[in-house]
Amino acid sequence: MKKILGLVIVSALGGILTLGAYKLFLEPKHELALNNSAAQPTFLPANNTVVNLKSAEMATDFTVAAENTIHSVVHVKNTAIVSGSPTTFEDLFYGRRSQRAQVGTGSGVIISPDGYIITNNHVINGSQSLTVTLNNNKTYDAKIIGTDTKTDIALLKIEGDEDLQFATFGDSDSAKIGEWVLAVGNPFNLTSTVTAGIISAKSRDLSGSSYQSFIQTDAAVNPGNSGGALVNTKGELIGINTAISSQTGSYIGYSFAVPSNIARKVIEDIMEFGNVQNGILGVSGGSLNSRSAEELEINTTEGFYINAVVENSGADKAGILDGDIITQLDDVKISKFADLRGYLSTKRPNDIINVSVLRNGNIKVLPVKLSRNESISVPVIGVLKNANESELKKYGIKNGLKISRLGEQYRDYWKSNGIIEGNIVTAINDIEINSVEDVERIMSDRTEHQPLRIELINSKGEKERYNFK
Repeated sequence: MKKILGLVIVSALGGILTLGAYKLFLEPKHELALNNSAAQPTFLPANNTVVNLKSAEMATDFTVAAENTIHSVVHVKNTAIVSGSPTTFEDLFYGRRSQRAQVGTGSGVIISPDGYIITNNHVINGSQSLTVTLNNNKTYDAKIIGTDTKTDIALLKIEGDEDLQFATFGDSDSAKIGEWVLAVGNPFNLTSTVTAGIISAKSRDLSGSSYQSFIQTDAAVNPGNSGGALVNTKGELIGINTAISSQTGSYIGYSFAVPSNIARKVIEDIMEFGNVQNGILGVSGGSLNSRSAEELEINTTEGFYINAVVENSGADKAGILDGDIITQLDDVKISKFADLRGYLSTKRPNDIINVSVLRNGNIKVLPVKLSRNESISVPVIGVLKNANESELKKYGIKNGLKISRLGEQYRDYWKSNGIIEGNIVTAINDIEINSVEDVERIMSDRTEHQPLRIELINSKGEKERYNFK
């Protein structure tokens, strides 16, 4: 009996101790949870279900943009005839070279229902024949309407048997860094493919010549995508994919597109005038940075510093002065020369733009009427300038450009042959020239190692020809 009573007491004591330990250490402290309930949402875990649902609802939807674009992007096939190495001893002896077909491919974008297509100049350069395959696998022969080597833009035309789905242009100037974009191409004739990314930067110049003003994106672009579309989430065309930065030839995170405002202006010029119409301000200078600002003793590191204004140019007539700093063109901020060049590439001669300049600490807004480019630099000669009627009449000729300034490298050579500034160049590579645009076309079509043939009229009115290798 005593043993049973002892077991009961021990059991009771054990229960009391267990209950007390639970109350003291394990039971939730409701009063603390209630006191901190208002602050608790701040510490919700990252994988909270409510947060994920909200993120999913806010995610960008690319399906509409993709659907609006894929059928307007085409595959472009370029067949060129190239010379191969001599295949026999007789070929080597007689200087004969075998001819073979070389095929290159790229992409293009339909921009009108009647079959106009925009692509890169390097996609169709040197072609003997061009074919275009649509996203529905229909193939058409294409012809070149015009090209512009500076912007790497070309315009093609196909004759379809029905109205074609086409891309609509957006405003590349209003595109923002960080904005979602789609790169759509038709590489290797696999039908249209879509990749997504964001705009990483604007006004990129890859050549160092300040002629380029690319949109940079991290959307994957690979060989075969050149000439394809860069579109925003509305499906609007804001760029033509052109280049990648890579040491391997494959995409590594950097791709570049010609802004749509530039591409659109180029093709409109080609269709209306047959060549690209470039409007110029009539200033020279350079971009600012910390070093140049210190040397010039100015307090700003952004903008385009003007060190010379061309006489009688639009800038001169508007009152722009040496030492002014261009900070804005219309509504576009100018931080560097690529910004300025990119915006001017969308304008034509006689267009009027508002130029904001910083002068003596104050901003002045001056309307400037853009002028036509009247001069061009040509290797081995120097600077050529459009000649007026009296200058041509002086030599009894009807065409040609005046030598405005002899280049330093060949100045002594030309002078030793009696050629001076003011003489008239009438032809380059056996093609008569009448304007700066003629020279631009000749020089752009010239291959790297092609000889340069110059025909000119000397001071005595005599025609002379010079060959340079």
